[in-house]
Parts: sequence; structure tokens; C-alpha cells
Amino acid sequence: MTFTYLRTAVVAAAMSLAAGGASAVDISGAGATFPYPIYAKWADTYKKETGNGLNYQSIGSGGGIKQIKAKTVTFGASDMPLKPEELQEAGLVQFPTVTGGAVPVVNLEGIKPGELVLDGPTLAKIFLGEIKTWDDPAIKKLNPKAKLPSQAIVVVHRADGSGTTFLWTDYLSKVSPDWKSKVGANSAVEWPAGIGAKGNEGVANNVTQTGGAIGYVEYAYAKQNKMSYVDMINKDGKSVAPDSESFKAAAANADWAHSPGFYQILTDQPGAKSWPIAGATFILMHKAPQDPAAASEALKFFSWAYEKGDKAAAELDYVPLPDAVVALIKKTWAAEIKGADGKPLQN
Repeated sequence: MTFTYLRTAVVAAAMSLAAGGASAVDISGAGATFPYPIYAKWADTYKKETGNGLNYQSIGSGGGIKQIKAKTVTFGASDMPLKPEELQEAGLVQFPTVTGGAVPVVNLEGIKPGELVLDGPTLAKIFLGEIKTWDDPAIKKLNPKAKLPSQAIVVVHRADGSGTTFLWTDYLSKVSPDWKSKVGANSAVEWPAGIGAKGNEGVANNVTQTGGAIGYVEYAYAKQNKMSYVDMINKDGKSVAPDSESFKAAAANADWAHSPGFYQILTDQPGAKSWPIAGATFILMHKAPQDPAAASEALKFFSWAYEKGDKAAAELDYVPLPDAVVALIKKTWAAEIKGADGKPLQN
């Protein structure tokens, strides 16, 4: 599956929706590029099964948060969860859909996926601009058998407000005091080094086209485009590869039942098999939506995705949510998302 296909899947769903007649309901969403591959797949299948389509704009988590707060879309999407007080202030409900992982990707001649390994402190120094070449002693120490060139490292990072950036910088802040004090964790930061690109797609394309580059993308983008990802040393000191099992190991630490607003950050989790840069992706909707019909249809879409979309999610190396968490989410919908008559839009 290429980026072109992903874009086409969502656009086609939106176009066929518009052609479907007055009975169809327009579900509009915008935000995170991290879950874009699975939302595109779900939208395509949902359209075929129900006749209703989804117009999802992959513009980054920052844009999704702005658009849902401005009430220009049915739902916003963000990989950076909003804190309970921010949800309350904006009149929003937040719930997770799937868990995935952000991975380092590189463009080094002769280096195949998983042939390099990095640890958190070394990764932080690369993104701080302190480690400048691929044959730096810190990288060579972690990769004694790799043929590392004396090539300049080109850092590629997100230029837009991004939940993937939040996961990345949150992780670096946990493993590097220097990163925490100089840069910090947020969806948009003042990058000390590198070039910016828009979306996971933009970072992936820039890394692919630039020799010596390193960037970060959601794993589906690396896998679909056969990019050379990097393994990581996790919190337990174990080398782990990015895949559904290591994402699942990290996600197992989530305590959704005791998290107001489903606020959970899953970076740098313990466990020998845990991928260190994992995170859930979230949907944001208004408690009192301006268009109850569209909001109701959006909830039907996500309900369908929880019930029938797990296989598609797993094929793209996202981790579906446990049934118990889905039950909690649906309970939240019934309690908090209501029409003008005060009745739940989805029971």
C-alpha cells in the first residue's frame, strides 16, 4: 500500500459519499497522520458495507485539535492526548482507537531494516545535533558489526503540530536530561537540528530521498514503503524490533479504567519486549455536537471499527484495543455525547 493509495482511499470514500444521495451522512474528521493508514482502510471497507463514507484529512494532530475546537469537523484526531481539564474547558470527549509505535527510519546504503540498533540517549544526541556522523563512536559501540560510513547525519523531523512528535519528544525527554531541559516534549518544538517535513508521509519521503537521513514515522509508513527502520534498546535494556508484539507489550501497561478522559502516555514502558516509543491514538468529539446526525454516524463508524476492524488494524501492525476497553469507551459515549434532547446519540 503506497501513500497514493492511502490518500485515494479516503478521497474516494468522500467522493462516493457525495454521490450517494441525500440519505448519506457526511462524516468529516481531521488530524493525526499516525493512524491515517488504518482510518483509510476502515473508511474504504465501511463505505462498501454501509454506503456511508468518511472524509478524513490527514493534517497532523495539532490541526485536528484546532479543527474540532473550531467545530469545523465531526471529530478531531490526535496522538497527543488532551488532559482532562482541557477536555472539560472545550466540551470534548476523548477516546482511543488503536495503539501503534513511532520508529526511527534511516537511509544508509547497505543497511537493511533492523540491522542498526540505537538507545535513547544516543538517539537524543543525534536529534540534538551533537552526534553528526554515522561512524560516531557512540553509534559504533552499539553496532560493532555494522559497516557505518563517515557520512553526515541529516535529521528529518515534523514541521507541523504532530502527535507523533509528541510521542518522540516525550520519549527523548524521559531518557535524556539534556533533551528535557533544552527542547522538552510537545506536539511542536524548537528543533535544534535538521529539516522539517509535513506529516508522517512527508518525513518518510524526505528520508527516502536523502542519503544519510534519519527521521521518525509511524511504523505502518516504514513497513509499507520498505524503509530501513532501527531497533531500539528499551527501558529494560533489551534490544527490540518494532512490530505488533512489541507495541502490544508496551500497550499492556495502560490502565484505561483509572484514566480520566482516557489520558495515557505509553512511552518508555517497562517490560523486556516493550517498544519504547509506543502510544495510543485518540478521537475528540463534542459532548453536544452541532450536527447530531453526523456525530451519531461517526460513533456508528467507530463502533463498527472496534467490532470488525481489528484484523485490518493488526495487518498494518496497529494494536486493537481489548474488549473491556471498548466497553468502557461505549459507556463513555452513552454518558457524555448527547443530542439537543439530552438523550445519548449512541447507546
